[in-house]
Amino acid sequence: MTGVPASAAGGTSSANGAPASAGSGAASGGAPSGAMSGSASGGVPSGGVPAGGASSGAVESGVPGGPRPARAKVVAAAVNQASVWNIANFLTMLRLLLVPGFVALMLADGGYDPAMRSFAWAAFAIAMITDLFDGHLARTYDLVTDFGKIADPIADKAIMGAALICLSSLGDLPWWVTVVILGRELGITLLRFLVIRYGVIPASRGGKLKTLTQGVAVGMYVLALTGWLATLRFWVMAAAVILTVLTGLDYVRQAIVLRRQGIAERMAASEETEA
Repeated sequence: MTGVPASAAGGTSSANGAPASAGSGAASGGAPSGAMSGSASGGVPSGGVPAGGASSGAVESGVPGGPRPARAKVVAAAVNQASVWNIANFLTMLRLLLVPGFVALMLADGGYDPAMRSFAWAAFAIAMITDLFDGHLARTYDLVTDFGKIADPIADKAIMGAALICLSSLGDLPWWVTVVILGRELGITLLRFLVIRYGVIPASRGGKLKTLTQGVAVGMYVLALTGWLATLRFWVMAAAVILTVLTGLDYVRQAIVLRRQGIAERMAASEETEA
């Protein structure tokens, strides 16, 4: 390699693609052509692969036999994927674990012990607060995982459903209120799955207000309130039921519009393909 005479570079170099005259001119400066070639090309031997940098050169220049850039991207994506063990999922799991504890506290001593009802309210309040924060943390810090997408709505409906069923079974809340709220929640969840092929129905401000009002109303019913506070909680629950129905109807409307748009776009795409 280092003893190649300058005249051997008379043709076009297969490694660098440079004319032989360039090599001859450099060689005439007193340096052997092999040394010149190594210094000028950063230690590139006659095979055309940089010494000590075969992998990086193959990735950048697409030289056959090197690692594929697509595979490198897949590996990078796997490394950057959010871990299941993050703060958002921890709050979701905490909310799931609070459900059986909440039910036990609600039904302790026949369900009418003010102290136990206060502890049950604390568990319910913690669950509602974590519901506000886990989704925000997941979106803000890119902690969204497949587990969180499935577990978060289950945890939301589990704590709310447990509270409503306990209140109705104790006679504190009419069963029709529980049926309306839980029926709406389960129905909208099913509707989202039915139209997911056409798109995602975004959460509206009315839906967020509904969730907040439901949480406040159910929390007030969990507490053993009397007097004007008991009257106030009745009207708060009435507002929650109204918002539940109205936002449910709005989700149905959005689902119908989304489905029609999706069908129209598919038909237009098929017509363009046939044309």
